[in-house]
Amino acid sequence: MKRIISSLIACMLATCCYAQSIITDRLSDASFSLAGAVICVDPADDPLVLQSASWLQQDIEMVTGMKLPVVSSIPATPAIIIGSPGTSLPITSPGKIKNKWEAYLIQSTGNQLIITGSDKRGTAHGVFELSGQLGVSPWYWWADVPVKKKTSVFIKKNISITDAPKVKYRGIFINDEAPALANWSREKFGGFNHRFYEKVFELLLRLKGNYIWPAMWGNAFYDDDPLNITTAEKYGIVIGTSHHEPMMRAHDEWRRYGTGQWNYDSNSTRLKAFWHSGVQRAVNEKIITIGMRGDGDEPMSEKTATTLLERIVADQRQIITEVTGKPASETPQLWALYKEVQDYYDKGMRVPDDVTLLLCDDNWGNIRRLPRPGENKRKGGYGIYYHFDYVGGPRNYKWINTNSIARVWEQMHLAWAYNAREIWIVNAGDIKPMEFPISFFLDYAWNPENTGPADLQRYTKKWAADQFGDKYAKDIAAIITAYTTFNARRKPELLDANTYSLPDEWAAVVNDYNNLLKKAETINSQLPAAYHSAYFQLVLHPVRASANLNAMYYNVALNREAYKNKWPGTNAYADNVKRFYLEDSLITMAYHQLNNGKWNHMMDQVHIGYTSWQQPLQQKMPEVQYLSPHVVTERRTQEARDSKRANIPAGITGNIFYEAGEKGVSIAAAHFTRAVHSNGISWKVLPGHGRTGSAITTFPVTAAAQQPVGNAPRVEYDFYTYSKGDVSINAYCSPTLNFHNSENGLQYAVSIDDEAPQIISINKEGNRDKWVAENIIIRSSKHQLLAPGKHTLKYWMVDSGVVLQKLVLDSGNIKKTYLGPPETILNR
Repeated sequence: MKRIISSLIACMLATCCYAQSIITDRLSDASFSLAGAVICVDPADDPLVLQSASWLQQDIEMVTGMKLPVVSSIPATPAIIIGSPGTSLPITSPGKIKNKWEAYLIQSTGNQLIITGSDKRGTAHGVFELSGQLGVSPWYWWADVPVKKKTSVFIKKNISITDAPKVKYRGIFINDEAPALANWSREKFGGFNHRFYEKVFELLLRLKGNYIWPAMWGNAFYDDDPLNITTAEKYGIVIGTSHHEPMMRAHDEWRRYGTGQWNYDSNSTRLKAFWHSGVQRAVNEKIITIGMRGDGDEPMSEKTATTLLERIVADQRQIITEVTGKPASETPQLWALYKEVQDYYDKGMRVPDDVTLLLCDDNWGNIRRLPRPGENKRKGGYGIYYHFDYVGGPRNYKWINTNSIARVWEQMHLAWAYNAREIWIVNAGDIKPMEFPISFFLDYAWNPENTGPADLQRYTKKWAADQFGDKYAKDIAAIITAYTTFNARRKPELLDANTYSLPDEWAAVVNDYNNLLKKAETINSQLPAAYHSAYFQLVLHPVRASANLNAMYYNVALNREAYKNKWPGTNAYADNVKRFYLEDSLITMAYHQLNNGKWNHMMDQVHIGYTSWQQPLQQKMPEVQYLSPHVVTERRTQEARDSKRANIPAGITGNIFYEAGEKGVSIAAAHFTRAVHSNGISWKVLPGHGRTGSAITTFPVTAAAQQPVGNAPRVEYDFYTYSKGDVSINAYCSPTLNFHNSENGLQYAVSIDDEAPQIISINKEGNRDKWVAENIIIRSSKHQLLAPGKHTLKYWMVDSGVVLQKLVLDSGNIKKTYLGPPETILNR
C-alpha cells in the first residue's frame, strides 16, 4: 500500500494545479462516494492534525448527516487519509511541498483522498480547503452561516492540488474589546479563557490564518488561564503580543505584578526580571515583540534617546538568549514602528537584521512607511500592522464595519509590492462585525498575486455566495460594497449634523442609505429562513443601523436650520431625531436577541454622543430644539418643501450637486477620454475605491518617479466650457501617506491643453487629522482657459502610489460640499 500511494503522489505532481475542484455533484467512473467511507489518521500524529480530522468528521456530518468513523489504519473501503509525512501512515512529503511553509497537498486515486502538509498547519489548511468546498463557511459558528446540505458527496478521482501561503504570518489583533467582546465572552465563556480561544483559533485556521495578538484590555493571555497556552499549541496558532507589550508580557500584568515605574532608566532591574519571566513562560510557538513604549500604549518621553532604546533591545535579546539557550536570532522577533517609534527609526535607530520590522498604518488604513526599492534585504524582513478598528484621535471608530476592501487591497498591494511580506496582522477589534474585511485580509495575505483590482467585485460575490448561496450573491455583494463605501466616507463616530451640507447633500446621502436598505430588506424577505440570522449579522444590520444613524443626524441638521429660521417643520424634525435615536437601540436589541441571545452584548459599543476622541460612557441623543406654535414663521412655500423631507422619504432624485452654466466641470477619475501608457507604466481603474465611485492609479506601484513631459504616463479628459479665464483644478486623492519619507511627498502633475504641467504634492504638508477623518486629500492648482469651447485636462503621473478619485475644474462658483460635486456629463 505504501508503494502504491508513493507512486500515486509522484504521478499526481505532474498534473498539479491550484484552486481545482475536489467535489463533484454526481457519481461516475471519475468519482467516488463518501458513503461508507472512513477518515484515517495516525493517533501519534501532531495534535493539530488529529483535531483537523475531528473537524472534518464534524463538517461532513453537518453537510450530509453521515458521521464517518475515524480509524488509524487504511481499510479497503473509501477513505480520507490525513496526516504528516513520517507517521505510521504511508504518506510522503513530495518535492512540491517539501520544506515549504504551511504548504498542503490534496490528491486522490481510486477510492482514496490523501491530505498532507509540509507541516502541521499545512495539513490543517488542506483539510479546511476540503471543508470549504463541502460548503462549510469559516463563519458557520461565528456568524451562524448555514452549512449547505447535501444528500451525497462525491470526490473526484485523479486530482492533485497544492497550495501554500505567500505571507508567512497572517493574523488578527483582538483589541479595543471592551465593552462588546468583553461582555459577550464573559457571559458565554466566563472571559477570555481557553474555551473562548478554541473558537477563535478554529476560525483563524478556517480562514487560513496562523497568528494572533490576544485580547489585552485588562486581560493577559498567559496569566488569565493556564490552558490558553496549551490550546494555542494544540491548535498550532502562533502567539504574539501587541506593539507596546514587549517580551510576551501583557500590559495588564505590569499593573498586577510590576513594582515601580514603567521606566527603563530608573527601573531596569525589575523590568528585566518581569520580561525574563515572560519569555521563560512562553514555551509555545511565538513572535516576541521587542522595544518599549510608554506605560499604557503612551508615547515614550520626548527626552528618550535612541541610544536608550537600542540598549533596551540589546538587553531584551540577551534575555531571549539566556532563556532559550540559543542565539537570539533563532527566536522570531518583531519591532513595531508604531507612532513615535517610527520617528526613532527615521532618526537612525536600528535593530539586528534578524528582527522583523513591523511597519504600521496611521491607524486609519494608510500605511506610513515602506522599504524603498533596492534596499538591502533584511533576514527578518518587513511586516505590516493594519487597522480595521481604532481607539485614539481624532476619534475612536469601533462600532461597525467601515472598511472598503478596495482601499484595503490598494494599501496592502503596496505592502506586497514593496516586500513587506513577513507578517500581516490587522486590528480586528471585537472580530464581529468585521467578518467580511477579516476574510478578505487573510485571503489576500494567502496569495496577494491572485487578486488584482478587477477581481474585487468577483471576490465579494464569491464571498456572498459562500455564505448565502448563488441565487442572491450578486445582489448581496453589491449591497456589501455599497454600505462599506458609504461608511468609509465618514466613520459613524465622526458623524454629526454638520458632516454634509443642507439641503441637498444630506438628502442625497440619506436617500442612498434608504434605497440600499430597501434592497437589503427585499433580499431578506426572499432568503430562506435558515439564512436570516447570518444575513442580519453580515448584511442587514450594518445597512439598517447605518441608514438609521445618518437619518438621525440629517434630522438634527434640519431641526437646527428650521429652528434658526422659525420654520414649521422644526418640531417634526425634533420628533424624528427622538424616533431614530430610539430605533438605534431597537436595532441593537434585535442583534442581541438573535439565536436566543447568542450574540448578546456584541453591539454594546457606544457610538452616539462623542464630544472628544474618546467614547462617552453612554449613548446620548443629540440636542434638538422645539418652537412654540406662535413663533412659527408663516412661509407656506417653505413649509411645503420641508414637510416633504421631514420623514426622509426614499426616492429623492436629481443631479443635486451639478451646477450648470459657467460654474465648473466635475469628472470622475475613471472616466478619462484616453490614457497614455508608457515607460512600462499603465493606468488601471480601482473599482469602488473612493467616496463616490472608482479611482485610478498607476502600475506597477514600484515604478520610479516620472517627469511630466512628452509621452510620459498620463490620462486625458476632454471637456467643454462656456467661458474663459482663471480656473482651479481640485484633485480629490485618497489619503495615501508619504510612505518613503521623501522631501516632497507623493506628487502628481496637472495641465490644461498645452500649458506646462504643474507638479503638486498631495502630502508634503497639511492637516492629517482632516485627511483621515474625511478620507480624502484635496489639492488645488491655478490655471487659465484662453477661450471657451473644447479643452483637454491632463493628469500626469509623477510618483507611484497616488490614487486619484475625482477632478473638479472650478471657475469660482462651485458650492463647497463634503462629497464634492457629482460628475458633469461631458460631450466626448
